[in-house]
Formats: sequence, structure tokens, C-alpha cells
Amino acid sequence: MPDYLLNAFVTLFVTVDPPGLAPIFMALTARLQPADRRAVAIRSTIIATVTLLVFAAIGGPVLALLGITVPAFRIAGGLLLFYIAFEMVFAKRSERKSEQVARPLSEDEIRHLAVFPIAIPLVAGPGAISATILAASQAPGPVALALFLGIIVVVVGSCLAVFMAADQLNRLLGETGRVVVERLLGLVLAALAVQFVADGIKAIARLP
Repeated sequence: MPDYLLNAFVTLFVTVDPPGLAPIFMALTARLQPADRRAVAIRSTIIATVTLLVFAAIGGPVLALLGITVPAFRIAGGLLLFYIAFEMVFAKRSERKSEQVARPLSEDEIRHLAVFPIAIPLVAGPGAISATILAASQAPGPVALALFLGIIVVVVGSCLAVFMAADQLNRLLGETGRVVVERLLGLVLAALAVQFVADGIKAIARLP
């Protein structure tokens, strides 16, 4: 169980990438008052937490209903995570997110900013959802699954802490610090993604 929990935490944390969301959050909420920015931070993390908890709880049964085996989804999720890792290492992810920030926001978009794009897809994006379903499907028992749900709350809670201190964290890391952190997290995620694919291939090979 310790190995499972550590692997699940690292995978989800690297996929969500709370430190990397700090500059994006600041850019998206630059025109908001401090109180509104705090409200957006709280609402977005609540929405993201609920989203990931739902996928952790029913993601496996939904796959079974669709006739998709867990090993097949593990391989698909691993490939998706590797793509995200590739983008992180070569700065493609930051470029894409920056493009989302570049266009002006309408009043309606500002009101719903917590839902899109902050909660979904910046926090609870495709990679995080895939990692959540994969980790939940690998839980060795109900206790491990319950602890994993707690990990989801902790990881998304770290996003809330980062959002609340985004301005200070952005200045502390600086441009060089952000680049170094993103590259290191990308390498870790790439290794975990390859392990997901390898485990999925082994599981499929054992299927009748």
C-alpha cells in the first residue's frame, strides 16, 4: 500500500502541476479584485475536487459498462500522460495554456472563470482524470481507495494554496525556477507514464 499511495500521489501531483498553474491563474485573474480572485480560487478547487472524486469513484464501472478493460485504459492513459510529459519537457504545455490566456474575456466568461478554464481543464484536465481513473483502478483494497480519495483532496488543496499565494510564488520562483520545476516534473511524469504502459501490456498479455 505505501508504494501504491506514493505512486498515486506523485502521478496526480505531477499531472495537475500546482506550481505550474500559478502564473496561469494570475494571468486569468489579473483584472479581478483580490476578494474576487480568492472566491474564484476556492470555487475552482471545489469543482475540480468533486470532478476528480467522481471519476475515482465511478470511472472503473463506467469503463466496464463500455466494455473497456482496465489494462487497455491504463495503456491509453499512459500514452496520454507521456504526451503531457513531452509537452512539459519541451515547454509546449505552457505555450498552449498561455494562448488560452491571451484572448480577452467577456463578462460571462469572467463570472464562470472558476469552472472554465481554471477547474476544467487546467486543474481537472484529461491527464488528471486519466491518472485518477488509473490510480483508483489499481487500489489494492477499499482502504487504499479511501486514502487515494484523500490524496485527491490534498493535491487539489495544494492548488488552492498555490492560487492564494500565486503572486508571491511567481516572484519567488522566477522565470528560471519555473522552467526548471516544469522540466523536472515532466521527466518524472514521463517515467511514470512508461510504467503505466508497461504494466498495461503485461496485464493484457495475461488476459485469456
